[in-house]
Order: sequence, then C-alpha cells, then structure tokens
Amino acid sequence: MGRRRHRRRKAEEMDGIELMERGGPLMWVIAGCSFIALSVFIERLIHLHRAGIDAQALMGKIRTLVTQSKAAEAEALCESTPGPVASILRAALRARGRSRSEIQQAVEDAGLHEVPRLERNLPVLATVAHVCPLIGLLGTVTGMIKAFQQIQVHGGVVNPGDLAGGIWEALLTTAAGLVVAIPAFVAYNYLVSRINWVVHDMDVSATALIDILSRSNESQKME
Repeated sequence: MGRRRHRRRKAEEMDGIELMERGGPLMWVIAGCSFIALSVFIERLIHLHRAGIDAQALMGKIRTLVTQSKAAEAEALCESTPGPVASILRAALRARGRSRSEIQQAVEDAGLHEVPRLERNLPVLATVAHVCPLIGLLGTVTGMIKAFQQIQVHGGVVNPGDLAGGIWEALLTTAAGLVVAIPAFVAYNYLVSRINWVVHDMDVSATALIDILSRSNESQKME
C-alpha cells in the first residue's frame, strides 16, 4: 500500500510538472505571481492579526485614567499596547494640554505613518490580480500562433496531434492566470475590508479621546 501511494504521489507531481511544461514559459511566470500573492497575503494577515485589538476596551481604560487625572498612566498603557489604534491614542495623549486643533493635528500626523503601514504590499497583491489574466491571455495568443504555424507548415492539412501543443498552451495559461487572479482579487478585497475596520477604530477612538482631552483642558482653564 505504501509503495502504491508513493507511486501515485510521484505520478501527480509529474503530471503537475508536465502541465507546466506544456503550458509554456508563461506558466512559470504565473506560478511566480501566485507565490508572491500568497506571501503577501500571509504577511498582511499576520500583521493585521497583531494590529487587531479591542479598541472599545482600550478606550474605556484610557477614559477612566484621563478622568482620574492619570494621563501619564494612560500614555504608558498605549505604549505597552501594540497596533495603530494605540499609536494614534498615544499621539493624542502626548498633545494633551494643547488646543483641540493641535491635538487633532497630532492625531492626523500619526495617522500618516500608521495607515501606510497597514496598506504596505497591498498594491503588489492588486497588481497580481490584474496582471495574471493578461499573462494568461498572452499565453493564449502565443499558443494560437503556434497552432496556426503548424497549419501553415503542413499546408493546411493537419491532424489534431499537430495542433495539440499550441492548444495546450492556449488553454492552460488562460486557466492558470484565472486560477491565480481570482483568489488574489478576493484576498485583496478581504485585506482592504480588514484595514478599513482598523482605520474606523482609529478614527472613532481618536475622536472620542480628543473630546475628552478638550473637555479636560476647558475644565482646567475654568479652575
């Protein structure tokens, strides 16, 4: 039984290599694109998982500390908490005591650094999703060119075997391009939706903290 399984696995591997060879050199380009897309997707998933926190719980702790005049402890809490939401809140806390517009500007400046970190390498994934179908189409064109060349070489009298090579390349590259592009496009949209949620948490938390700090500054001036 073990030998049969080994033979089946080996046959499947040979079939995969054979498909790559029959599809032509563009199949290896598509395979490279799939590896790049998978690497970017996994890397972004790990990054977003680390960046994801319970923003409401963090904001509740910070609100309590600020109302108790423990802004320094709130800032230390943000420094010990990973993710862009904590970084945005830390920037607001560092600007405490200033005017509302200055606090808001500090938050916006921090956002200019945090949002690009969230979106890093996403253009690569989008490019793979858009380019792979075009590469597959190019393989289709080159495959059909080879098929018509065979017709010309044989003077118009050909059998299916003479056209098989070109047709293989035409069909395989198109299919491979779509097989890579569709998951890459879905993965890109999924990551964008995750990033949008993180950015939403950043905006909501920052706005709430700006309001708290502004009221605290006004109450201190009245005293």
